Amino acid sequence: MSRKYRLSTALDVDDLLMECTAYAIRLANEKYKFDPPMTIYEKERWGKQGTRADSIYPYFRDPEFYRTQPVYEGAKEFVRRLSQMTEVYICTAVPPEFMGIRARRILDEFPEIPPEHIYMGSSKDKIHTDILFDDAMHNILNSGAKYPILMRRPWNQEATGMLAVNNYEEFLKLVEVIAESYSITSQDCPKAAPSIVVLVGPSGSGKSKIATRFLARTPGYEKLVSYTTNDPTAVERNDWYNYVSLDTFRTMCESGEMFQSTMYAGQGYGSRKADVEQILAQGKRVLTTMDICGAMSLKTHFKNVTTIYIKRNRKALMASILRKNSSIEDKVNRLTAIEYEQQNAELCDYVVSFDTYDEAVEQLCAILTCQ
Repeated sequence: MSRKYRLSTALDVDDLLMECTAYAIRLANEKYKFDPPMTIYEKERWGKQGTRADSIYPYFRDPEFYRTQPVYEGAKEFVRRLSQMTEVYICTAVPPEFMGIRARRILDEFPEIPPEHIYMGSSKDKIHTDILFDDAMHNILNSGAKYPILMRRPWNQEATGMLAVNNYEEFLKLVEVIAESYSITSQDCPKAAPSIVVLVGPSGSGKSKIATRFLARTPGYEKLVSYTTNDPTAVERNDWYNYVSLDTFRTMCESGEMFQSTMYAGQGYGSRKADVEQILAQGKRVLTTMDICGAMSLKTHFKNVTTIYIKRNRKALMASILRKNSSIEDKVNRLTAIEYEQQNAELCDYVVSFDTYDEAVEQLCAILTCQ
């Protein structure tokens, strides 16, 4: 049974459809001749920080800035494609004196969006669409949308546990998955044996332990080792990760080496496309553990991907997190993320709910081998 009405999506403009922070940084570099030039990574959070990054704020009071803001490459095609999938609205915060300029730019650059679908204001919690797409973490946290989705930017790296994407393609794939979740689907075996299996779940759900036990008893699968910036000397070492520096991680992301990357509790996590392709080329199936954002990236870049949500009761999750050999801040971030991550179960193909790890492995085997 399919949904009887189209999904609705509210889109932000600044730093999502049109360059804002990056554009202001370029203008500031040209004016002040910073040496070395200021980069977007210096904007670690929104608001003035008492650093040279504060030099961008005067541009936000200049009408010429709003007239000349560049549209992101691919933004027009993104809106066109999204308009075929959902009803699209614009919800943008802009100073009142510049609202006319902003509205004219939206109508000129994105003709698919009707004038009556354009809302000006900063109270995005009052917008009750199915989906909100924004780069501001406070808008995502306070959203009235069922699926608030964050566009990853340097100033929201501390965001933990919420739906987040790195680009338009990942967002469109996530919209497809959300639309599919409104249909009644079977929880029987997959129609075809999946090439890639990803276990999704909150920190402390036991994803890695379940995956390790499954690999030990199921031939033909190989684990995908991902990358993290987390300091292995400061946290419990996990052999599902290669540990790299933040600079190396950023270089891998910017070069296109990573097919997915995300920030969790202030640390970078990502996976290389070449590593997946190497496993598949050997005639094996891939097994990996990721957050929901990484799982959606897999579905974007590869075919025949099955996502399985690992569901564990809240008390067990909290106990597992508290036992981790990590900082208090890291534990707080992970505990805070539980509520957001538990909402992701409905976006996965299957759910495994368990009391013991052996029980979880049995359910996983039943799903993937139909035995």
